[in-house]
Amino acid sequence: MSLKGKVALVAGGTRGAGRGIAVELGAAGATVYVTGRTTRTQQSEYGRPETIEETAEQVTAAGGRGVAVRVDHLVPAEVSDLVSRIQRDEGRLDILVNDIWGGEYLIEWNKPVWDHNLENGLRMLRLALDTHLITAHYALPLLIAQPGGLLVEVTDGTPEYNAATYRISPFYDLCKTATTRMAWAHSKDLAPHGATSVCMTPGWLRSEIMLETFGVTEGNWRDAIEKVPHFIISETPRFIRACRRSTRARSGPRPMEWHRRLQRRTGKAIRVQRSRRLEARLLALYP
Repeated sequence: MSLKGKVALVAGGTRGAGRGIAVELGAAGATVYVTGRTTRTQQSEYGRPETIEETAEQVTAAGGRGVAVRVDHLVPAEVSDLVSRIQRDEGRLDILVNDIWGGEYLIEWNKPVWDHNLENGLRMLRLALDTHLITAHYALPLLIAQPGGLLVEVTDGTPEYNAATYRISPFYDLCKTATTRMAWAHSKDLAPHGATSVCMTPGWLRSEIMLETFGVTEGNWRDAIEKVPHFIISETPRFIRACRRSTRARSGPRPMEWHRRLQRRTGKAIRVQRSRRLEARLLALYP
């Protein structure tokens, strides 16, 4: 499948799932705008080394064209300027990936709302939800300017899992369940314009932060299995190829029929769920 000539915006592509999605879209030939707050000259409060320039370079190396733009998606004016630039320079937007997060260091696990730091909890909600809505507000008009657009909301946990499982933080729980509903709501608004909204959840992601937590790298991640055997089911961020599969389905001869068929089956926004890999499957993929 080729995405040559297509333009994507991966909002929140500095690291983790966003970086993996951006690189995969680039591998399919797309032009990918990568946004985030950390550049080679300016860091966010994360204080981490990954930058949007690195992601854009990986997109280009994979076969696409990566464009890094520093954007704080909580600042409407910056998002508006970004979309105006895409419209001016590209004239179109085919794919929007909302993967903005930024809440890892704000979560206080196993604390009820009255014990959780309120400022951190509300900041988490703004980073996880307000950013997505602000980005959708400005970017979706360009996405629906022509039929066939795709919006991908990235969350954590399938609707079934999140409905039955408390995510051991009231703020985190709301962040991850609300994103799925957001994708469903967008699907209703986008359908009349020939566009599709999906909500995607990865499995246990071997993000940069996760690898660092376990004291391993992508090259020797299996060493962590000695301490945490369940880590065998983890997956590289580049495993999140559902974006490409969703785009392939959207580029077929009857994309809206695909959209309607899945909506009839689920009654919800289309969900692209990452299945868990068995050990043998992982070892075969990562010899």
